[in-house]
This record gives sequence, structure tokens and C-alpha cells, in this order.
Amino acid sequence: KNTQGLSDYLKKSFPGENLKVAIAYDCRHNSDTLAKVVADVFSANGIKVFLFSDMRPTPELSFTVKHLECHAGIVLTASHNPPEYNGYKVYWQDGGQLVPPQDHEIIQTIEALQYDQIRFEANNDLIEYIDTAVDEAFINSAIENGSFNTPASAKENLKIVFTSLHGTSIKLVPDVLEKAGYTNVAIVKEQAEPNGDFPTVKSPNPEEPEALTMALALAEKTGADIVIGTDPDSDRLGIAVRNTDGELVLLNGNQSMVLMTHFLLEQWKKQGRITGTEFIGSTIVSTPMMLELADVYGIECKVGLTGFKWIAKMIKDFPEQKFIGGGEESFGFMAGDAVRDKDAVTATLLICEIAAQAKANGSSL
Repeated sequence: KNTQGLSDYLKKSFPGENLKVAIAYDCRHNSDTLAKVVADVFSANGIKVFLFSDMRPTPELSFTVKHLECHAGIVLTASHNPPEYNGYKVYWQDGGQLVPPQDHEIIQTIEALQYDQIRFEANNDLIEYIDTAVDEAFINSAIENGSFNTPASAKENLKIVFTSLHGTSIKLVPDVLEKAGYTNVAIVKEQAEPNGDFPTVKSPNPEEPEALTMALALAEKTGADIVIGTDPDSDRLGIAVRNTDGELVLLNGNQSMVLMTHFLLEQWKKQGRITGTEFIGSTIVSTPMMLELADVYGIECKVGLTGFKWIAKMIKDFPEQKFIGGGEESFGFMAGDAVRDKDAVTATLLICEIAAQAKANGSSL
């Protein structure tokens, strides 16, 4: 019913256009089955569908909407929530999640539908499975936005522990790190297999310290410099690093956001890319330190309501200004505007860049 309503709304919003949508799904129970149902209904309505044939991170879907010039995108996911949940997340043609009044208008369209109005007869000619080519483009984008001239020796010297917490990031994060030059990566094997039951954690939420217990233990065993864990749909990340006493400490979302934003601003400054028309993004629930950073670097910090959809709206509403990066206290971050939602894939690489350069300079992250 959601998909039929969205199909009707798309036709109303883009009259006469050849409509295209992208669909992704996570590791949760029946996500793959539900994604195929969504694809069938879209195709039955004459809409071209790009469907991932296996689970993928949510930020890759946001990227794909823009990359394939789609009108909308869907992810079947319940993000970091417990295993009994699933969800239906909608993106618009800019790659950002829906904001008012569109969200309310679509809900009204859905609620007005009768079930006998839903078209289930799939047109398989309109369903195209996507994988490798889009993956490669997304990986290249992550490296372009998250990598900043770190010497190869510094990358090789950084000891990383990574856990996907049974989620989708295992599909891409190891490849991104390897392609970017990070070869000293230990993966928590017990949590590397995608599993919608998330059997090794109470909650697959990297905001909660307990979720990183196994990764922290592996880090102590291997002497790792940094621990990174992502939630099931790979849009938020938890981070632990060594302090100056060599102890592993967990960063909260505000700390990681400020560290990554400051690093981006400093790199842009070194490259001579700051002209004063750029901006960073944050939300009302996050630290005011973002405003201080913007002031120091002579740019603007735009502050929106809670949720990354509002940062995505900033990018869309102010095309004359270049978005550098931004985030929220909820352990999410965006680097560049290729992805219009929180992106743990690119952020994982970015925090490794910061850690590698800090270690090479004799400092802690």
C-alpha cells in the first residue's frame, strides 16, 4: 500500500516523465522479500526499478538515487533498532529523506487507497538488478570524500578493529579501507556474518557501549589504535580510540562529529578551497561547538531540526553554497554531498584518516 501510494504521488509530481526508483534493503528478516514486493508494485505501475540483488548500506541507496538520476529511493530497514522491527524509508530525487509537506502528502495519498487499488502484477522488464558498477562508484565516492593525502606508511601503521554488528557494512567498509590503503584491519569475525537476529549483542546500536564489547576485547588483544562499529544499515558509527595513557576510550556523537568536521575544515583550508561561501551542517540537539568551528574558519554553520533530512534540505535549498560536512549527536556524519544522509561508510574512512595522521605525528586522535 505504501508503494502504490508513492507510485501515485510520483506520477502526480513528475507528470509525463519516465519515472525511476532505486531500492535497497538491509539484513533484517524478510527485508529481501519485502524489497521484491516493493519492486513488483512499482513496476506494475510502469515505473523503472533499480534493485540491489543483495543487502546494501543505507547511504549507498542515497548515493544511488542521485547517481542513477532516480526520482525516489526506498530502503527496507529498521536501522539500529532491535531485531523484531523493520521499516520503509523513502528518499526523494536529491538523495535526501522526505521533509514536510511531502511526507504528509504521501501519507494522505496512502491512507486514501483501498487495497483493491494496489497493482501487484510485476513487469519484470522494468526491474533491473544493480550491484558491482554502483558499488564501485560508491566506493570511489567514499574515498574521494573521506581520504586526504595520508602517507602510505601512516595508513599501514594504523591498527584498526572493525565490526559490522551483523549488518550491511561488511559488504563495503572492508573494501573501502583496503582500496584507500588501510591494510592493518582486524574484523570481529563473530559479528561479520549478516544476521537479522543480531545474536551477539543486546542491541545492534553503536551508540551503546555494550555493542562494542567484542570489538574492544579484540582491540586489547591485538593492540589496536582504533575501534569502529557500525549499525545494521551502516548509517551511524561508534568509535573508540587510545588516549595519551594508551587506554581505549569511547567517543560520543558530538565528539566524533567535531573531530571529523575540524579535520575536514583544516584539509579544505590547506587545499585553498575555502572561499567563505561554504557551510557545515548540524542540528538543534547537537553541540554548539559546530558554530564555533564555522566562525574560526570563516564559513557558515547551518543548524536544522533533528534528523539528517534537514541537513540534506539545506544542501538542496542553498545550491550556491558548497557543503563541506556535518552531523548530529546521534553518531552520524556526512562528508561532502554525494550522500544526503548519515554515512558510516565514508565516515569510517574519514576517522581512520584522522587517527592515522595523528599517530604519525606522535599524537592521539
